Amino acid sequence: MDMFLTSIQKDVLREIGNIGAGNAATSLSQLLQKKIDMEVPSIRIVALNELIEQIGGPEQIIAATVFRVEGDAPGTVYFIMSITEAENLVHELLHDNISIFDSETMKQNEMATSVLKEIGNILTGAYLSALSDFTRLDMRPSIPYLGIDMAGAVIVDGLLELSEVVDYALIIDTKISSNDPTNGINGQFFYIPDADSFNKLFSSLGINGHE
Repeated sequence: MDMFLTSIQKDVLREIGNIGAGNAATSLSQLLQKKIDMEVPSIRIVALNELIEQIGGPEQIIAATVFRVEGDAPGTVYFIMSITEAENLVHELLHDNISIFDSETMKQNEMATSVLKEIGNILTGAYLSALSDFTRLDMRPSIPYLGIDMAGAVIVDGLLELSEVVDYALIIDTKISSNDPTNGINGQFFYIPDADSFNKLFSSLGINGHE
């Protein structure tokens, strides 16, 4: 579908991403008490069956924060980072080299998972707020679920279920960096509207979902 978007439509999507990134950077800066820069290198619409490859394949270990979107345009949101980048972000926030998994029990560390959920909350809230402002639709994230495992285990079942009723997803690539340029984080925000929401959302953006 991306090939059918006009340059104006692509500009609108990029502006949404940039506004969301700016809002998220402000919130993250307050949490980390340091300057945070965020940029959106790309924002696009892709076929749902391409999403797994977008994150490196089904065996890639990821940290995925999953939300349901409630309101006028319900759907599903994933914010995804590699396990290494997720751990780096936890270290940045807690000023501690804490591991996401306890080395002895291999259970998830509650403090680390709380941090990742909060980061997911901030980014998802920022991007949905930007989408809501542009479309004038009410869009609110639910309480998040955090999955840390191979991508195939974390999101494939959900994507297979969604693919029965919808065809496309909106992807916003996200780059997060602080004063240390070697410690940048790359994440991906996937928004997958429910079947009834897709045309409502993208028509509000001047994008025909059937093109």
